[in-house]
Amino acid sequence: MTRSICFLVGFLSLFQLARSGDTLVGIAKVDITPPLGISLNGTISQNGPATAVHDRLHVRSIAVKNGPDVLAMAIVDNTMISVSIIDEAKEIIEKQAGIPGSHVIIAATHAHSTPRAIVGLVDEESHINYLHSLSTKIAEAVVQARNSSIPSRIGWGSFDAPEYVHNRRWFVEKNARKPNPFGEIGEVVKMNPGRKGLIKPAGPVDPRIFLLAAETADGQPRAVLANYGLHYIGGTGRGNLSADYYGAFSDSIGKKLHAADNGSFLGIMSNGSSGDVNAIDFTRPPIKAKPYERIEQVADDLTSRAASVVEKIQYHSDMTLDAVEGVLKLQVRKPDQARRKWAEKNRAPEGMRLRQNRTQVYAREALALAEFPDTVDVRLQAFRIGDLAIVSIPCEVFAETGLAIKKNSPFPGNTFTIELANGYNGYLPSARQHEWGGYETWPARSAYLEKSAEEKIRHEALRLLNELRKRYQ
Repeated sequence: MTRSICFLVGFLSLFQLARSGDTLVGIAKVDITPPLGISLNGTISQNGPATAVHDRLHVRSIAVKNGPDVLAMAIVDNTMISVSIIDEAKEIIEKQAGIPGSHVIIAATHAHSTPRAIVGLVDEESHINYLHSLSTKIAEAVVQARNSSIPSRIGWGSFDAPEYVHNRRWFVEKNARKPNPFGEIGEVVKMNPGRKGLIKPAGPVDPRIFLLAAETADGQPRAVLANYGLHYIGGTGRGNLSADYYGAFSDSIGKKLHAADNGSFLGIMSNGSSGDVNAIDFTRPPIKAKPYERIEQVADDLTSRAASVVEKIQYHSDMTLDAVEGVLKLQVRKPDQARRKWAEKNRAPEGMRLRQNRTQVYAREALALAEFPDTVDVRLQAFRIGDLAIVSIPCEVFAETGLAIKKNSPFPGNTFTIELANGYNGYLPSARQHEWGGYETWPARSAYLEKSAEEKIRHEALRLLNELRKRYQ
């Protein structure tokens, strides 16, 4: 009887500790590697099927709990994910873990050596089966993270890594004389312009890497969620499945922190504002490297520097958690009658799926956009973890937008953006970038929101951040 009473008292003491304001952190990693043969085609790219697995793909999830409040994030080794897949995952998460969808961020890494989880993109059984399984596995990761929560401390830090981020949109001499896919001339900006006739980049970059870190109550590394505005590294080889540098960073950071290799630690790399940013410096000669060599070099460098920052972070055991979300109804840039006639005339022959030329690709895209609704709902979220703020946007966000959100955030110095989160609404160029033209502005399933979408989304993100701040003043 005495032992039973002691056990009950001890259990109640632990229960009270977990509810007394202490932060709990849970982690999970679920394999989502698809079978070989699955299509790697994108809305524009024609990559063909997966023929080899270099490294396995995963959902990596972290859940943070304080009292009744829970926030969860799931970062998915996928190029882009339709909102219906994410909504299905969130329904499962709420049913099984009790976390409302507004308190869950689900984002793609945008590694190009992964499938595109876009509904209706590929009419193949393997792709359709993959889409059905993805929602379940994303939810599985979040539920596992929620159920593995243990008392922890949280902190954050950051550092700059300008070496690997370069704006890929450039003003180029005589570019205005060259027609775009629709036969129009006058565009002054070009994506990935090569190394001749360069004038200047069409926008800035964000060199900052943000690190959200957690350690256990006894000081052991628990998790590191990194955020960096880098499109991807590449150099993976055609047909290869790979998580790119996102996976390499996630696997390496624990080793650099000497974390136990028993599933008690999780590294995660998320994508920041990188819609117009890649790792190519067009002012210098190309870097020669073997497949995957550049990925490993970048991941090794960034994890070494990240580990030195993480080791100096000040951790806290009592964190205010909060979340808000907003939905904007935005116009779709659907083709007019003249563009539809052009598309019908220039579409590829029936059954031709690969090796379409640029005109045929954009004719196909114009016809696809013609079937879109006139408006779409675009969902934004903002999380608060103590004095740290995280914004999620379902677009490929340009660096200038992410920097503007940081600059005007009511959480100065402690704000970052996760892009391609909670859906896929394509590139997000500003109205000025639309005037300059270039790939990211051409109407397609990869870039279809109204030209004023960037301004509306940026203002909504800041409204959500200000709402979070006002709740605890």
